[in-house]
Amino acid sequence: MQRIRRFLASSGEALTERDFRLYWIGQSGSAIGDSLVGVALAFAVIGIGGSGSDLGLVFAAFAVPRVVFTLAGGVWADRLPRKRVMVACDLVRAAAQAVMSTLLISGSAEVGHLIGFAVVMGSASAFFTPAAVGLMPQIVSTGRVQQANALVSISSSAAHIFGPALSGFIVLSYGAGWVFAIDGASFLVSAGFLMAMRVQPGEVAERRSFISELADGWREVVSRSWVVACIATFSLSNFSLAAFQVLGPLIANDKLGGAAAWGLIAAGASVGGIVGGAVALRWKPRRPLIPAFLVMVAAQVELLLLIPPFAPLIIAAGACVTIAAIVISNTLWDTMIQQHIPPTAISRVSGYDWMFSLVFQPLAFAAVGPVSESIGIAETLLVCTAIGVAANSLVLAVPSVRNLRRLEDRNVTQPMRAAAGAAEPTEPPLPTAT
Repeated sequence: MQRIRRFLASSGEALTERDFRLYWIGQSGSAIGDSLVGVALAFAVIGIGGSGSDLGLVFAAFAVPRVVFTLAGGVWADRLPRKRVMVACDLVRAAAQAVMSTLLISGSAEVGHLIGFAVVMGSASAFFTPAAVGLMPQIVSTGRVQQANALVSISSSAAHIFGPALSGFIVLSYGAGWVFAIDGASFLVSAGFLMAMRVQPGEVAERRSFISELADGWREVVSRSWVVACIATFSLSNFSLAAFQVLGPLIANDKLGGAAAWGLIAAGASVGGIVGGAVALRWKPRRPLIPAFLVMVAAQVELLLLIPPFAPLIIAAGACVTIAAIVISNTLWDTMIQQHIPPTAISRVSGYDWMFSLVFQPLAFAAVGPVSESIGIAETLLVCTAIGVAANSLVLAVPSVRNLRRLEDRNVTQPMRAAAGAAEPTEPPLPTAT
């Protein structure tokens, strides 16, 4: 028992730092609201007589602004105090949720309103995410950045285990509009805790034209071969794993018993988020990008399990492995960005990361269906698996990816050296990856 208590205490050291503790509480509250919306949004479209195509348009209206505006979000998050950007995004999203919930509860909502709502939410997310990545090094000490990232992932994943079921109950009992109202309140909770933080002023990028700042951010990306290689790999990984989201529900419906089977698989994925976050809390490899991509090779397992297909419980276990791998990989990656990119450019680099990582996902969503009809579902899944395995294996051939090292508390001055122009890691390679 003492060992367990010590483990929990050491795993939560980041929570002893006031600003991060407030941030984590606020984001955990927001995650609870977010976990409710997916189910409610689908039933909101159906409830007002929308079709499957209408639902696709609503989802696309959320996804496209995230790709289009993420670069702008990165620039503004490096220009302004990041806390201020995030609070503004939360207030915009709370207002949008309030309007949408009012329209739904009053029976006045139309598909066009939901599309407009999704555009606002996606645009706000495009500004919030790069700011959040850049804020983390300002609110927690260097050696605890990875732990802090993992704690945020765990709380988000935990919310998504029970959130969809709770959302279904609320929708059936009271209507989808009340779910939107709850999510709107969760954004106010997030904004309140952000405003309570006493963030130390960070370095702010020199104010120039928008294009110049965007170009500077691009130079920060391309001057580091490890960043370029990793972003390219993430793009291909998202492309390959999109096949699971498109073909999985079809296979579940045709061969596994329908929605109940897919719900079990989704629950397994949510459990994987907690498992991955728990691993990332304690596992601190000295060269983090090696395990970050090795676990992503294992993440392709969920695609292979759809080919026979296996029983829903086995596929759920595979989805658990996949999401755990993604959370571990993302946590290690975000930590490297936060430790090795100059503080004045973190959000812009994160903006490029998100844009390129997400840009192929809509293409995959659109292509997987027609390709599977042309060459077969099993063949499509095998091709996507091969893409994912090859991308996450070949990236380790890049020396700067293999040799990048994590920083400890004692190395708190290293990010400033990076700001002075050390584009590539200069540490000698270690003999083994641990």
